Amino acid sequence: MNDKITVFGIRVEIILIIFLILIIVLAVALFFTIRRLEYINRKYAAVMSGKKGKDLEKIILTRFKEMDKVKNNARRVTSEHKTFKGHLDSCINKVGLVKYDAFDNTAGTLSFSLALLDQENTGVVLNSMHSRDGCYIYAKEIIKGESFTALSSEEKEAIQKAQTVEEEIEAMTSPDETFDID
Repeated sequence: MNDKITVFGIRVEIILIIFLILIIVLAVALFFTIRRLEYINRKYAAVMSGKKGKDLEKIILTRFKEMDKVKNNARRVTSEHKTFKGHLDSCINKVGLVKYDAFDNTAGTLSFSLALLDQENTGVVLNSMHSRDGCYIYAKEIIKGESFTALSSEEKEAIQKAQTVEEEIEAMTSPDETFDID
């Protein structure tokens, strides 16, 4: 007689050994899971312990309110910047000066043409003619770089200087040349 018991064609002893190994593997996995959970609980308790833990939500909400204030301030400053930029564009920000002798070696180079323009090259050109008998000043309106009154060569030059002043400043502040230091 065969006294060995089988289930599904497998001996019971082998099934018991497989179940025992499976139980040991699951027990080891459970052990490591419990250790990891204890580690996370300690970290959580450290964060939530004491005054800092109790006030954590309050601190977070306060920071969010401060961030909202900063965002609103940034919007206000941006809006004010646009307003100021609009005002600055209409202010005189381009100047061109040309000195000359109006009466050929009789008064020196005391005469001048002065162009005062805004961002759109609109403004005025002043022409001061100096002689031994007196000084005469003329003003001519400039609209977008053009005048409805005839301009002298000195006045045209002053306007040209005013229109290119930004380029000259740029050229002085950011030189194209690079110097190699050996």
